[in-house]
Amino acid sequence: MPKKKQSKKKSMIKKVVLLVVAIAFVAIIVTLLVLNNLSTERKLLAVSDSLITKQEKLEEKFTSKGYTLENPNIIVDPYDNSPLTALVIFETKDSVAPKVTIKGKDKLTTYTHEFEKGTTHYLPIYGLYPGKENTVVIEYGEEKQELKIKTDALPEDFILPTSVEKEESKLTNDLYFFTPSSSGYTCAYDVNGDVRWYLTNTATWEINRLENGHLLVSTERLVNQPYYLTGLYEMDMLGKIYVEYSLPGGYHHDYYEMPNGNILVASDNFANGEGTVEDYIVELDRKTGNIVKEIDLKDILNTEDGKSENWVEYDWFHNNSVWYDEKTNSITLSGRHQDAVINIDYDTEKLNWIIGDPTNWSEEYQKYFFKPVGKDFEWQWSQHAAMITPEGYVFIFDNGNNKSKEKEEYVSAEDSYSRGVMYKIDTDNMTIEQVFEYGKERGSEFYSPYISDVDYLDKDHYIIHSGGIVYVDGKNSNQPAGLAGADKLVSDTVELLNDKVIFEIKLPTNNYRVEKMPLYGNDNFALGKGEKKGSLGETKVDTRRFGFITNAKDIDKEYKSHEISIKNEEDRLEIKGRFKRGVEVKAILYKNGIIKEYNIPISKKPYTAMCVDIFTEEENKNGIVVTKYINKEDLSGKYSLYLQINDTIYKTGKYIEE
Repeated sequence: MPKKKQSKKKSMIKKVVLLVVAIAFVAIIVTLLVLNNLSTERKLLAVSDSLITKQEKLEEKFTSKGYTLENPNIIVDPYDNSPLTALVIFETKDSVAPKVTIKGKDKLTTYTHEFEKGTTHYLPIYGLYPGKENTVVIEYGEEKQELKIKTDALPEDFILPTSVEKEESKLTNDLYFFTPSSSGYTCAYDVNGDVRWYLTNTATWEINRLENGHLLVSTERLVNQPYYLTGLYEMDMLGKIYVEYSLPGGYHHDYYEMPNGNILVASDNFANGEGTVEDYIVELDRKTGNIVKEIDLKDILNTEDGKSENWVEYDWFHNNSVWYDEKTNSITLSGRHQDAVINIDYDTEKLNWIIGDPTNWSEEYQKYFFKPVGKDFEWQWSQHAAMITPEGYVFIFDNGNNKSKEKEEYVSAEDSYSRGVMYKIDTDNMTIEQVFEYGKERGSEFYSPYISDVDYLDKDHYIIHSGGIVYVDGKNSNQPAGLAGADKLVSDTVELLNDKVIFEIKLPTNNYRVEKMPLYGNDNFALGKGEKKGSLGETKVDTRRFGFITNAKDIDKEYKSHEISIKNEEDRLEIKGRFKRGVEVKAILYKNGIIKEYNIPISKKPYTAMCVDIFTEEENKNGIVVTKYINKEDLSGKYSLYLQINDTIYKTGKYIEE
């Protein structure tokens, strides 16, 4: 055979051999991948329903067929999170506009509302008393029906007022909506101090109504400790969620509805790697849920300036309020840890002015401070809830912590006071004048070292809410309830009209915000699936590598000893466990030879605003509970779940499928 043909034949044989080897290698790899997956994917980790999914299932029983005014379909607490509400469903032959009356103890606690015309009626009933048979009257034309609606008693841990004082002739039948801080429920009290509405689903921070009549409240899900939530729910008083807004940096403290309907949100930037919190503002597009504007306060202020006693490197500003003023096209923010209320231009994000004591601020910022004029002027300290009134005044809750930047001049908690204060500012001449205050005359009994609120109801008509009064061993404390070891808490809310107190309610707890609002808004109840908008973003993968997990041990013993739990939510995984300082823990997602590792720091400090990373003796002994959230933004397919504790990898026997 010619040498050329022999060479060609050998080359073909070589190629065939290489192809066979390659196929065999691929087959081995595929087999290993399959065996690796089969050996671990014992059980699909069930997805826990979100509140939106739960309510969709609940609405299946909301039928009007066969029900009349004389025999309506009455569903108490229709969405399982608003116990003092009901949905009354019936049909009428003619198109009518029913009027509802919820009878109270007196005129100021009786509520009426007229609904739109129709033949199929879904009437949301609000303001029922707890633990009693309520009388509700529905009427239209010549028709009138009296219904009896029974509600359950309040939970045993529900917090009731210790005192209520009122001047009835000056009051309306609006309700006082409270959000909790230390303990309690998001709820509303009437002018008698009776509970007329509350949520069993935890909602914190601001509570207010949007222009469309819906409430906007926080979600119940943490995105990071100690209090950063995944976002906001747009809901009605029944607890029906119409939209859930998720944000990569979560939500804390405050929001503001812009004239264009978008929402300015106090958020965080956990992805920037800088480790700071409460110094980031975003604008949320209501239509899409997308972030359309981001404001990083580190680009505007020096983080080392104006330090208060509570200043720490990672929580240097501690923004606790957001307010947009259309007249000046500006945003006002409240930096508790710099004792500063700042105002920035909405378009350019340039600093306009700063209200506060200029002590310990750099020379470059001195031009942004005002010069006090007039009598009895005082600066504010560790303030909350800064807003611009229709008159252009700056209205603030002045917590009053220390009342100085100089430690040797600090005023003790027992000698301090909090107040609602209003300033008139002249931005041309950079002068500031104090035009209103309430609280100083109350002394230390009205002193709240943290949280709290002011609200502008009308000219000379305000709410001053000292929500964080804390006592330790019978003495006022300068620390929040969670840090002070408090033995007594007080929330004191005052309504003022023409400088006179017309209503005051005290509660034995601490409350963040108070809003005075009518029972019914201008919204209309509607059936249908709630929307999810926005995103929690992608979770950073600390290590991504190719390989197989062949030596994983069973985790049953570790589940118990470390109190491990894994929850599969619709948009993320929640992995929780108790570990001691110094232990290295990783969550591992495995799919087809790709290993994704997510570090779980055993630390109390990351992204916390009120805690430092100091372990107690008990925590050093027993460890602390830590949580890792892995968002599903970039996950697709089946993933086996593992945990690595120090050098040992454990198989959970669970997998997820996206």
